[in-house]
Amino acid sequence: MSEETTPPAAGDAEEPAVGTVYLIGSGPGDPELMTVKATRLLETCDVVLHDKLPGPKIIDSLPEDAEDVGKRAGGERTSQTEINQRLVDLAREGKDVARLKGGDPFVFGRGGEEAEYLAEHGVPFEVVPAVTSAIAAPAVAGIPVTHRDHASSVSFVTGHEDPTKEESAVDWGALAATGGTIVVLMGVGRLPDYTAALLEAGMNPETPVALIERGTWPGQRVATGTLETIVDARDEADISPPAVTVIGDVAATRERVLEFLGNEYDGEPTEFEV
Repeated sequence: MSEETTPPAAGDAEEPAVGTVYLIGSGPGDPELMTVKATRLLETCDVVLHDKLPGPKIIDSLPEDAEDVGKRAGGERTSQTEINQRLVDLAREGKDVARLKGGDPFVFGRGGEEAEYLAEHGVPFEVVPAVTSAIAAPAVAGIPVTHRDHASSVSFVTGHEDPTKEESAVDWGALAATGGTIVVLMGVGRLPDYTAALLEAGMNPETPVALIERGTWPGQRVATGTLETIVDARDEADISPPAVTVIGDVAATRERVLEFLGNEYDGEPTEFEV
């Protein structure tokens, strides 16, 4: 006779094992440029929370119940505090969570903040790196961010910050003096501010500049000019976010390779220069 088992008393049900949160970078936007690991996790995780920047093709390929926690038209958005807690709550329900971000999760993606919050609340997580758009968008437009003849260093800067505020975290004067490439992410709106700051710091007005809108997305567009003319080029081309700004001599290499640059991403027209 088999031994009788005593059913658990009410309220004694075991808590589900805590799930894992995967902080996943989608890369610059082309699904073919995502990592194999990122693609696999998006197919196998229980829940997907995504931003707006993974790109339209990637977002369209997500499960129907994927949660959009990105910024919406009109300025509406899910706060970072809400996202952090949502990740913890879902993991504590025993679910594996894919937290999908544009580019690399640790390059201006707030992945570091989420990782700290998860650790603080005892939730296991894993980071799935990706190619950041700061490198990929210029590359597919024919612009290397480093080049032995032009730049041996590159600086990545957020363009959200106001360069004129008294306690700026970005030292534009120091960047102007480096002689290397400056790549600005999320900087379309403040382009007049930080180009003026660089000019005031003594950077050559003829320094080449390129704006790459929606790099690797369908309809990618590029506007080129100089530190002195790029704002006019932006306005003439009506460049809008998301876009990457490349400042430095490397930006001029595009013109030397453009004729031979096979590019499936470029929309029409692709080139605007002032």
